[in-house]
Amino acid sequence: MSAQAPTATATATVFSSSASSTRALLTCAVVASPLWAAVSLTQAATRQGFDITRHPLSALSNGGLGWLQITNFLLAGALLVLGATGLRRALGGTPGGTWAPRLVRIAGIGMIAAGAFVMDPVDGFPGGAPSAETATLTWHSYAHFAAGSVTFTSLIAACYVLGRHFGRAGDRSRAIASRVAATALLIGNGWAMSGGRAGTLTLAVGAVTAMLWISVVALRGRRAV
Repeated sequence: MSAQAPTATATATVFSSSASSTRALLTCAVVASPLWAAVSLTQAATRQGFDITRHPLSALSNGGLGWLQITNFLLAGALLVLGATGLRRALGGTPGGTWAPRLVRIAGIGMIAAGAFVMDPVDGFPGGAPSAETATLTWHSYAHFAAGSVTFTSLIAACYVLGRHFGRAGDRSRAIASRVAATALLIGNGWAMSGGRAGTLTLAVGAVTAMLWISVVALRGRRAV
């Protein structure tokens, strides 16, 4: 009995440490999306000349305050990459428990790349920028769009995979919410890519919806650890 006590205590200590690290990693995923959305939307509402129905949130990386949005992309992306490890631990061994975290990690990497490669000024923002019709894209703008495509595709897929995860677990409400979040971004991005009216707004709504759902799932996992 006495010889086994230290072993049991050591095991409990290791388990507690692992649980704490998992909660810390999940906290990164919980914080990433609200942080990105709050910083982006605050700038969208306050920066002179910005119109969310005409300008993508990525355009905020330009101008004198562009460093705010660049930092926002880099930080949120890094938090998602870290948070994906927490999601892997929380969802491990369940349907979708492997691919959902992988896709979240890819989305985080895409956001980091989107912050590193700034899109060109567009459609009069910041002041003096060429109109959308006359703008000539640079290589880093193409790189930004590629990074955005990776991010959006990964987020859409991650939410659909989470829909399967919750569906298999019998959690119908969360399964539906996951699929709604994925579809919101799928439609929002598709409408924007087709040149639809106020497409930048539908894209913003879809992106924020999908990202916030990832945070909700991470928060649920954190409480369960």
